[in-house]
Amino acid sequence: MGPHGVLGFLAAVFPLVATPGASLTLLTQRVGTGDRRHGPAVVLGTVTGLYLHASLAAFGLSALLLRSSQAFTAVRLGGAVYLVLLGLWTWRDGGRAGAPATADGRARSQGQSQSQGRPGPRPRPQARALSSTYRQALLGNVLNPKAASIFLTLVPQFLAPHRPVLPQVFELATAQALLVAAWLLAWSVVVDKAGALRSPRAKAALHRATAALLVGLGLRTALN
Repeated sequence: MGPHGVLGFLAAVFPLVATPGASLTLLTQRVGTGDRRHGPAVVLGTVTGLYLHASLAAFGLSALLLRSSQAFTAVRLGGAVYLVLLGLWTWRDGGRAGAPATADGRARSQGQSQSQGRPGPRPRPQARALSSTYRQALLGNVLNPKAASIFLTLVPQFLAPHRPVLPQVFELATAQALLVAAWLLAWSVVVDKAGALRSPRAKAALHRATAALLVGLGLRTALN
């Protein structure tokens, strides 16, 4: 496969990449609330899911899945349920984000800093939060049957019949992964530069808007 084939594949898949979905929604919510470190976590989770779909397609497992209408329906409904549950969890988390800090909590924090005679210690990286973001992005991609269908309907059109299938599939998967990473990281910069939504009300509003979109995506997946 030459560069023209890869470029043709990227041109064909870009509209699907640019269509807002669970990954972009999750990235906007995480980065928009003031922590840009979640952007790469979303990208890594999404790309991991993409390579998983590529592996299944390359070994023929995705083809077996799509030939069974019951299995395909089960995966589609599983993805829909996950998106709805993620939306409900995000809505609940939005209520916490909107809760103002209590005076006792502020006084306690100030008292601890003053008792030490120096500013409070800088928070450590939120490894658990980043890991949770990675898992959510990964599951959002893995449980999306449309992501699998790319490797069964679009990818075969760019494969050379005289070459081994496996390296060609992973060549196109890598090209798509780079495109997805560039797209999501660009949006991460845009969201971050647009101004992090750090006020409690703005955080709560963004959480709830994200939750509504995730629930909507889940219902659309279930009904399609």
